[in-house]
Amino acid sequence: MAEKEISQLPGNVDKTCQEHPDRKQHAGLHNPGGYSDALSVDIGSSDDEVFSMSEVDPVLDAKMRLVNRTMDEIGWTNLHLKLFFLNGFGYAADSLILALQAVTSSQAALEFQPSFSYGLNVAVYTGMLLGVLFWGLGADVIGRRFAFNISLFSSSIFAIVAGASPSWIVLATFVALAAFGAGGNLVLDTTVFLEYLPSNKQWLITLMACWWGLAYVIVAAFCWPIFSNSRYTCSDIATCTKENNMGWRYIWYGNGVLVFICSILRVTIIRLKETPKYLLTKGDDAAVVKTFQYMAQKYNRPCHLSLEELESCGTIQSTYGKSRYSLGEFWAHIRGLFVTRKLAISTLMIWFSWLLIGLAYPLFYVFLPDYLASRGAHTGQAGAYYQWRNYMLSSVAGIFGPVAAGYMCNIKMLGRKYTMAIGALITMAFFFAYTAVRTPAQNVGLSCAISFSLNIYYGTLYAYTPESLPSAHRATGNGLAVAFNRIMGLVSSFVAAYGNTATSVPIYVCAVLYIVMAIVAVSFPFEPYGKRAM
Repeated sequence: MAEKEISQLPGNVDKTCQEHPDRKQHAGLHNPGGYSDALSVDIGSSDDEVFSMSEVDPVLDAKMRLVNRTMDEIGWTNLHLKLFFLNGFGYAADSLILALQAVTSSQAALEFQPSFSYGLNVAVYTGMLLGVLFWGLGADVIGRRFAFNISLFSSSIFAIVAGASPSWIVLATFVALAAFGAGGNLVLDTTVFLEYLPSNKQWLITLMACWWGLAYVIVAAFCWPIFSNSRYTCSDIATCTKENNMGWRYIWYGNGVLVFICSILRVTIIRLKETPKYLLTKGDDAAVVKTFQYMAQKYNRPCHLSLEELESCGTIQSTYGKSRYSLGEFWAHIRGLFVTRKLAISTLMIWFSWLLIGLAYPLFYVFLPDYLASRGAHTGQAGAYYQWRNYMLSSVAGIFGPVAAGYMCNIKMLGRKYTMAIGALITMAFFFAYTAVRTPAQNVGLSCAISFSLNIYYGTLYAYTPESLPSAHRATGNGLAVAFNRIMGLVSSFVAAYGNTATSVPIYVCAVLYIVMAIVAVSFPFEPYGKRAM
C-alpha cells in the first residue's frame, strides 16, 4: 500500500506495509486481466473498495487491499473459467432440487395419497433453510474448500435415493436431505468465485445466476418426454401404483446422477485450494502468498506479493472468536457483519430484501392459478405436451434475465442498485398484467416476461449480497440472507394449504412488495460497481 495511504490508517499499521517496489514497474507491462492502468499507479484509496475496514481493523484493511491488488495483477485465468462453469452448476443445484420437488410432487402424491399434499414443499424449504445456515455459518469456520467439495456430493446422493422412496414420509425426508446439500451451494459457489475474481470481472457473479434458469431447462428436458408418455405416469388415484407411475422416479434418478457427475468434476478438474481471502482472515499469510505464487506460476502471470510484505502490516485481530469451534466463533462472525453503522444498515437491508422476494415470488404463484380460474381465464392448452412446452419456454427466458443484468450492472449510471430496482419494477408491472390473462398465448408470453425480468432482480441480488459483505464473515451473512428467503418459502406452503386462493388481495400485496424491493435497492448504502469486494 502506498505510504501516503498507510499514514491515514488508524491504529498501529507498520508503514513498511506497502506495495512491492516492482509491482508498479511490472503491472503496466503485463496486463492479462485487462485491469485499469490506474491500479498500477496507486494500490488504492478507500474509494477503490466497496467499503473500508480501516476503522475496525487497519491491519486487515491494509492486507486485504494488498490481496485485492495481487488478484488484479494476476488477472483472469483458466481457473476462473473453470470456476464459472463448475461453480455455476453447483449454483444451479439449488434451483434444480426446488424444481424437481415442484414438478414431481403431484405424481408422487397420486401414488402415496398423503394427508398433507404440501409436505414435499415444506420438506424442500426446511432442508434449504437448514442447509444455508449449516454450510453458510460453517464455511466461515471450517473453510470454503471442505464445504464446497462435500455439499454438492451429498445433495446428489440423496436426490438419487429419493427416487427409490417407498412412502411419502421417506420421500419428504430424502428431498429435505438433498435440499440441505443444495442449499449450501447457493452460498458457497458465489462466495468462492468472488474470492478468486479480479475486480474488473466481479460482474460475472451476476451473470452466474443464468445457471439458476438453466436448471429449470434441464428439469423440463427430463420431464417433457417422460410425463408426455402415459407409460410412465398415472392419472387416477384408485389405479396408481409404483409400476405404472415410474416417471417421477426416473426424473429424480436422472437429475441426481447429473448432479453427482458434476460434483466429481468439481473435485477432479478444479482441485480447489482454500480461497486467499479466507486464509488471510484466519491469519495464514504464508498460505496466501503460496496460493498466489502457485496461480502465477501455473498461468504465467506476474505476482509480486511477498510474505514479508504481508507480515509487515501486523497481525489481524478482528475476525476471531475465543475458540474456533465454539458458539463464540459463530457469534464473532455474526457480530462482524455489524462492526460499523453503515455495514450494519447494509446487512439488515440485504436480509430484508431476501425476505421480501422470498415472500412475494411464491405467494404470487400460490394464489395466481385459482385467482385466474375464478375469473374465467383459460391459461393453457390441454395435454402434457403443451404444459411442458410452456414450462420449457419460460425456463429458457429465465436464463437471459441474468445475462441482461450482467450487462446492466456494469453500466456506471445503473450499477448494481438501479439494476435491481429496474428488475423489481418491471416484474411488478408484468405481475399486474398477468392478472388480465385470458388466453394460452397471453399466459405463455407473460410467463416468459416475468421469468426474464424477475431474474434481473434475483440475479443482481445474488451478486450484490456477497460483494457487500466482509470476506471474513461473507458466508455467514450470505447464508443468513438466503435463510430468510427459505423461511418465507415455508410460510407460502401453509398459506397455500389454508388460505383463500380466489381473493385478489395477495396480488396487490405482491405488487407492493416489489415496489418496496425497488426502494430498498436504491437505498443500499454501498454500490459495488467499479470497486473491489473486501
